[in-house]
Amino acid sequence: MSQKELPLTDEQIEAIAERAAEVALNKVYADVGKSVLKKLAWFAGAAVIGLCLWLAGHNALPKA
Repeated sequence: MSQKELPLTDEQIEAIAERAAEVALNKVYADVGKSVLKKLAWFAGAAVIGLCLWLAGHNALPKA
């Protein structure tokens, strides 16, 4: 299969580069967002467990 080389203009190259940068930045933002949410979930879980332990230590939890 023979491929012909098609020269790209500077405007086309710039448009491709801008689109590639935009896609890469969106992926970075998505990864950062997932990381932040994961850390917030861990923190919330640790806070709930800590609160339960503190309440249990002060006999403030209802008896089952």
